Amino acid sequence: MEFYTDKVVWITGASSGIGAELAIQLSKQQAALILSARNQEALQEIQRHCLQYTTRCTVLPADLTDAAHLDGLVQQALQTYGHIDILINNAGITQRAFAEDTSPEVDRRIMEINFFSPVNLTKLLLPHFRARKTGQVAVLSSMAGLMGFPQRTAYAAAKHALKGYFETLQVEHSIPGFYATIVSPGRIQTPISLNALTASGKPHNKMDAGQQNGIPVTVCAQKILRAIARQQHHIVIARSERILWWFHKWCPPLYYRIARKAGLKEG
Repeated sequence: MEFYTDKVVWITGASSGIGAELAIQLSKQQAALILSARNQEALQEIQRHCLQYTTRCTVLPADLTDAAHLDGLVQQALQTYGHIDILINNAGITQRAFAEDTSPEVDRRIMEINFFSPVNLTKLLLPHFRARKTGQVAVLSSMAGLMGFPQRTAYAAAKHALKGYFETLQVEHSIPGFYATIVSPGRIQTPISLNALTASGKPHNKMDAGQQNGIPVTVCAQKILRAIARQQHHIVIARSERILWWFHKWCPPLYYRIARKAGLKEG
């Protein structure tokens, strides 16, 4: 896909899962990469992999929930290659806990990581995109951003908010050549459930069967990159969750029955 050749792409949450796979696929298309996450060692491993295919891959470790330092982080990213063409807001964390058991601190942490950090990063880059009269942002929402599912209250809230924010940005912005793509994946074969937050904030430390049997991460990354290149507003990447979403829209009683039964069984 020649679209990404020599494009400067900043990926958050690039140390594993979808973010890591996006980095690897983009490196094979000769993109210039900036990779961010908290785990510097894991980032450097992905960087070594990418440098087999591209000469430009920079690691920029960061805690994206540290709002006070995001402005400096954005300046560092801009100075790396002189500009940024595409920001992929991929960093996020999921949840495995019922609402009444979950501490408020866990709710806030999930909102900070999944909603405020991509919003803040994007806002800080908008003046840069306006000055260049071009730029793209992709944001990883979720099927949980389209409908609720048990044990995902704060996660679903953050993803619903994310979709609402970026959908509104799509229709209100006045920046020439600017595009935003919202991605709503279902279950993808990544280790995301291992780090899911439980009610107390501790890691779930369990690979869910649905996650393990999900869509291959390579396929998911390919679809995301194709959607960005086509400047799509929204893309859904899902299997059975797509059917549940259809029920959500057209047969709500059936959606509630299935979602509740599946969610309680998972718990």
